[in-house]
Amino acid sequence: MLGRTKPSIETEEDRNHRLKLIRDLTIEVVPMKSLDNAIAALPQHSEVSVTCSPAKGIETTMLITDELRAAGHSAIPHISARMVEGPDHVRRIAEWFRREQIGRMFLVGGDADPPAGPYDNATSFLQDLLDAGPELHTVGITSYPDGHALIPTEALDAALLAKQEVLAEAGLQGYASTQMCFNPSTIISWLDRERARGLTLPVHLGIAGVLDRAKLVSMGARLGIGTSLSYLKKNRKAIGMLMTQVHYDPNDLLVPMSPHLSRLDVTGIHCFTFNQVASTEEWRQGVLADA
Repeated sequence: MLGRTKPSIETEEDRNHRLKLIRDLTIEVVPMKSLDNAIAALPQHSEVSVTCSPAKGIETTMLITDELRAAGHSAIPHISARMVEGPDHVRRIAEWFRREQIGRMFLVGGDADPPAGPYDNATSFLQDLLDAGPELHTVGITSYPDGHALIPTEALDAALLAKQEVLAEAGLQGYASTQMCFNPSTIISWLDRERARGLTLPVHLGIAGVLDRAKLVSMGARLGIGTSLSYLKKNRKAIGMLMTQVHYDPNDLLVPMSPHLSRLDVTGIHCFTFNQVASTEEWRQGVLADA
């Protein structure tokens, strides 16, 4: 087991909820060389989250989003605040959302250093984007059960509630998607604490897909320096866990958490596939077939 938590019995209701989350999970893809193979392995009409890479830029994320939607998928673009160049760029992004009738996005602060423009955090950019009229209905935001290497916990807590308030004032739906974390107790304790502090947004649980370690090492070597993708930098501990496990199955995390998922309003799964979609999809279909 990847993490210890208080043993609980998974009821039939718990199990059904866990299986629904697995059935409807969101697949994250990364804009790099392996993307074509990842897209080819997607099931029809998948929900796909498109990472925003400092090496490729926001426009590449937008282009991939358009291509996925044209292929019949539901695509959720990541927009990185620190990569937005200024007011004109904000207006262009908002106009793209309106023109393409894309109602959902995932907001990240990003790791661009220095920022490309005036936004060094997600909250200030979010307010300006909403003022530009993108006609969004849902915004996902980041959350960190396992902490952040560069940001104090108090600042993470404050930012989470601040973004929730901006979304509420705009009348938008939202959700908080977690970083990869392999310890059920850590996630449950964090979410209990955040609920007590006033977090009311539903939560999407960030989990790793089923990965080939050699491919992960190769990918990490390319992305782990310079313009590294944010989740590799922020989830170094999680990557280490993946590399040291003799056998990894996403249910090693999901089953211990199952009795807590409904009460903590976990309504989705965000699956970090590192573009290894085929192996993750094989696992998903196997779980559902055995249900």
